[in-house]
Amino acid sequence: MKTRRNLLISTGAALAANAVAAVITPAAAKETVMKKEVLTLGTAWDKVFPRSEKVGHRKVTFMNRYGVTLAADLYTPKGATGRLAAVACAGPFGAVKEQSSGLYAQELAERGFVALAFDPSFTGESGGGIRNVASPDINTEDFCAAVDFLTTLENVDANRIGVLGICGFGGMGLNAAAMDTRIRATVTMTMYDMSRVNANGYFDAMDADARYALREQLCAQRTADAKAGKAAPAPGLPEKLTGEEPQFVKDYWDYYKTKRGFHARGINSNGNWNTTSSLSFMTMPLLAYSSEIRNAVLIIHGEKAHSRYFSEDAFKRLTGDNKELVIIPGANHVDLYDRKDVIPFDRIEAFLKQYLA
Repeated sequence: MKTRRNLLISTGAALAANAVAAVITPAAAKETVMKKEVLTLGTAWDKVFPRSEKVGHRKVTFMNRYGVTLAADLYTPKGATGRLAAVACAGPFGAVKEQSSGLYAQELAERGFVALAFDPSFTGESGGGIRNVASPDINTEDFCAAVDFLTTLENVDANRIGVLGICGFGGMGLNAAAMDTRIRATVTMTMYDMSRVNANGYFDAMDADARYALREQLCAQRTADAKAGKAAPAPGLPEKLTGEEPQFVKDYWDYYKTKRGFHARGINSNGNWNTTSSLSFMTMPLLAYSSEIRNAVLIIHGEKAHSRYFSEDAFKRLTGDNKELVIIPGANHVDLYDRKDVIPFDRIEAFLKQYLA
């Protein structure tokens, strides 16, 4: 005799199957064909880091399953033969591929990987009609679409693909790893959990009443946007510092607003997110299924980073003996964006070579 639990499961499965069968019949089933956006991509080397002569570089595009065409830089080690391991890189949140993710991708290519740095949907050179908007679902899909693209390359071993996410895209990369079993290894650098910070504020200081008040404010903004026919921008980094800002704002400013990391297409350098972007993050937890990630994960954060608790708490939810947390002594949040004397590239290389072998 079936137990009640098994009966519920089998009944639910049958209902689901019947629902699908009722909707999708051989006569009604049709192949979905999406038209690729045509992007105009720059050809000049406009990165915030110097070009390496050890790797090849070219611009590429690919489409995610929502029909957004993504722009990316593909870095390949010169002289390499055969099918190589590959890594898709993205982040930080509000950055473009000409900044940190490109630096990581080029460095990984120097170390023998095919590496792809992409602009997420609706940002940088990537497509999407609305600009400067983020989504926990679509941006997770961006990583999976990058994996799709890498599997099509003749010089990539489709069974040896990983992802590397920086800042807010560390959380997105980890979420992609929970969904996409093709991601054999995941590296997060100075990770933000964008769902948590939007729903709870920094250090979880926001309670349910404050969260409801924020939702009311953001929904009122949606009404105003609908009437205006355009999205209102959220506050960004100040053009000048007063000295009264929190230290992490000063750190961000030192990267995004100076020669060190400024890029005209970067939202944090020269623009603003849409105010209502945070709504979807407030009710869609990114890391809900992170405990089910079976493939390898390396989480790296700075000791002095204001955001360190995101990585430490995310690591606690991971299971298995192929997960590792590394805290870099003395490093703040943005040190891991571009400081090659601080970023543990040897550790990252060893991890990727072990699990993408």
